[in-house]
Amino acid sequence: MGIPLEVIGLSERRSNEEYGEKLVASVQRYRKRGVEGIVFGDIFLEDLRVWRENLLADTGLQCLFPLWENDSRALVEESIDVGFRAMICCVRADCLGEDALGASIDQAFVDALPAGIDPCGENGEFHSFVYAGPIFAEPLPVRMGATRREPGFTFCDIVMDGRSVTGA
Repeated sequence: MGIPLEVIGLSERRSNEEYGEKLVASVQRYRKRGVEGIVFGDIFLEDLRVWRENLLADTGLQCLFPLWENDSRALVEESIDVGFRAMICCVRADCLGEDALGASIDQAFVDALPAGIDPCGENGEFHSFVYAGPIFAEPLPVRMGATRREPGFTFCDIVMDGRSVTGA
């Protein structure tokens, strides 16, 4: 896309407060460079949308939600069809097993999801990392890294060029 990947590392405490502070600091740097908006992939969690809008209200950036209120299954299937590639980097223990870590989000993955699991992970069932697609000049050379468990969740680091792009 011509935009460098910026990794915003979090400490071991990984709180919403720390995430918010670091996100605001990062977007303020972009605002100074002329960026006018920030795009989020949220689909239907109103409380999360309001939190993001409130968090960034003083930055002068417009919060954009182009996927808002779209059908999750249609969105993931369209993303797969047009060539986006993503891998699972976090699972919620009561939703998916650790064996899903590192899995590609493809049609087989979507079709195998247990009943009640949003195919985009919109309810926090899983998180993913997009590493390739039609807007990428080339796929990011990523691989699954170390796995760690925290109460209710299991994470795997995504490693690129020998450094973690998702872990602390």
